[in-house]
Amino acid sequence: MMGEIWRMSSHMESVIKAYKTLSKIPSIVGGRLNSKGNRVTSRWSVRNLDKGKSTQYLIDYVLDDKLNVISQSDFGVDISHELLTAVSPKENFKAVIREEKDDKDCSKKKFFLEVWSKTSLKHSIDLTSLDIHGDVYADSEFGSLDWSSDEKQIVYIAEKKLKKSEPFIKRKTVDDKNIDSEKKPIPGEEHLFREDWGEQLTGKQQSVVVICKLADESFTILENIPDNWCPGQVRFTPSGDGVVGVAWDISGVRRLGLIYCTNRPGYIFCHTLAGKLIKLSGDNAAVRSPRFSPAGELVWLQRAARGPHHACHQLLRITADDFKSILESDDSVVGDKVSVVIDIVQTKKDILNEETFYGIYCQNLPAKCFSSDGKRLIFSTQQQNEIRSYVVDIDSGNITDISNNKKSPGSTSVLSVQSDVILAAWSSLTTPGQVFVAKLPPAGSETNIEWVRISAPSSVPSVVANAKVQYVSLKHENSEDEVSSFTALYVGPERGGVCPLVSWPHGGPHSAFSNAYSLEAALFTVIGFSSLLINYRGSSGTGDSSIFFLPSRIGTSDVADCKLATEKALDMFPVNDKKLVLYGGSHGGFLVTHLSGQYSDFYRATVARNPVIDLTSMYNTSDIADWCSVEAGMPFKEDGPETEEKLLALRRVSPLVHAHKVTTPTALMLGTKDKRVPYYQGLEYGRKLKANGVMVKMFVYEDNHALSSLPAEMDNLINGADWFISMIKP
Repeated sequence: MMGEIWRMSSHMESVIKAYKTLSKIPSIVGGRLNSKGNRVTSRWSVRNLDKGKSTQYLIDYVLDDKLNVISQSDFGVDISHELLTAVSPKENFKAVIREEKDDKDCSKKKFFLEVWSKTSLKHSIDLTSLDIHGDVYADSEFGSLDWSSDEKQIVYIAEKKLKKSEPFIKRKTVDDKNIDSEKKPIPGEEHLFREDWGEQLTGKQQSVVVICKLADESFTILENIPDNWCPGQVRFTPSGDGVVGVAWDISGVRRLGLIYCTNRPGYIFCHTLAGKLIKLSGDNAAVRSPRFSPAGELVWLQRAARGPHHACHQLLRITADDFKSILESDDSVVGDKVSVVIDIVQTKKDILNEETFYGIYCQNLPAKCFSSDGKRLIFSTQQQNEIRSYVVDIDSGNITDISNNKKSPGSTSVLSVQSDVILAAWSSLTTPGQVFVAKLPPAGSETNIEWVRISAPSSVPSVVANAKVQYVSLKHENSEDEVSSFTALYVGPERGGVCPLVSWPHGGPHSAFSNAYSLEAALFTVIGFSSLLINYRGSSGTGDSSIFFLPSRIGTSDVADCKLATEKALDMFPVNDKKLVLYGGSHGGFLVTHLSGQYSDFYRATVARNPVIDLTSMYNTSDIADWCSVEAGMPFKEDGPETEEKLLALRRVSPLVHAHKVTTPTALMLGTKDKRVPYYQGLEYGRKLKANGVMVKMFVYEDNHALSSLPAEMDNLINGADWFISMIKP
């Protein structure tokens, strides 16, 4: 009616209030220790609703000999415009790469390299005006900023400068004839297709290694790197006469998406400043995270360049003596000097103190991760329902669990190690992230580690702080499958009466939920829902055999796991079997749309974020076409005929085949910039459900696959929660 005043429902108001409260809780996103290990610089992020983006800031802590805080920053320091920072080895300087808007054109961005001493700004260089490269890379895959040991040089990664192009027919100035032929634009290549690295790496096509000599502010782009290599994750060698990094091989037919995909082929390489290029790792491998120890040892993570997007990694090593001999030799390829510190774990491995270890699944090692003598490495990785932290002796391979779990279960992520002091973040589903430090005990007594909290705990609603959290072990009885066990996490209000239950499988599919703080889980708890976070078979952190079990079984075994987990939760916890709802994104969206089709009478409502609906059409449009083939159980190949058998196999495992059976009210959250699961998949699904008389609501955001921009996150979480409440009302 014209002139009618729209009034927000009371439950919508309660959801908004809950989100606003939870959005004010900061999260720890990084940190470093000084060389003495007695000063902590912690990096935090908090949602800034008025700005529509998160604000990052620093808080410093000074510690005494017992690691107790003796002073800290009066206020946080906003560093939201800092892309990359690095403190020099002797801590005389700090390098910052900053991104700012162009003064003349706000739609353009400019990059600056700043070098600060303890008291002043020593260098400020407009990298954009130099025009020697494109944007600086600061993402988690390529980005790096590192100092040479003598504090005279800096290395980073940037986009290669392309030669300019122009139309075939263009009126030119008289002076144009005098322009050097090398600088003349190439006609007709403005619209030439150039592949980039896909989801969340859009526009990143060819990277280069840039070295800055500070004395004269000169810049060098490292030559001699093959055109089919994209370098990243670079750092100086201990001597400072070269850099080591990762080079992804792009010689295939198609460049596949990189983010969240640890299976892309590449090499660990060394490029000396004298121009020598050496491959340190072998062929057919996927590598990442090269790190030098204080003793000059080089380690990195490696797995096979095939199969699922994420899987178990090896920890490999080249000794300091071998690395030195490699640089002195005439060889350009190294193979026999690499040894295994931690191998791939198929199911589980017994480690010290009768603990169990399931393998390495982390994306990266900490930037500083060694003991002061270089003999022990400290790292964190997913292990079943938690992120746990370990010390490994790189000579013996002995592994010790040092997780901060003595007082209460949770997840421990190591941020930095300096002078045998370990800096870590710890959180749980009921407790937001906090900063802890610990002294690394002598070798052989690591289990005696004592963690000290140095950050003040954030206040959370009491219903979250007092929520019940329980790990659930699940198994398909009488199953002949080689993998029949999996896990789940339950979190819900600790009070009388039954609650609605959110059945929530993760995306990936080869990722995992952990007992770590989550705004989404906290939001559901505050509005009165319990949540079941399902780590179905194929999740990371339970052995490589579980990872490789799922391909060829998606749409069946993972669906069966979710159904079994929900049924088990009904038996174990005070949840209402008439108020079961489904929530998931990406492969989690694939699973909840499968479940609402195969068991539609069982669930009352569905919220799916960028769900995989049809592998047949996704195969031709996604930045991860290989995902469709591998998970459906077929080798990925782009040559040869497109057979009906292949198309049918992709369709058979897709939720689309069950769409006509869906009666569950469904809300779809879709990103128009999603290069991983094109958003029209969700539109097609929503229209089909509407045609069948199902209650459907579709939300479309100008965002990527993660829907992680603050406006998109706020809207889809609030609307999703409101959808659940509306659908379970009597």
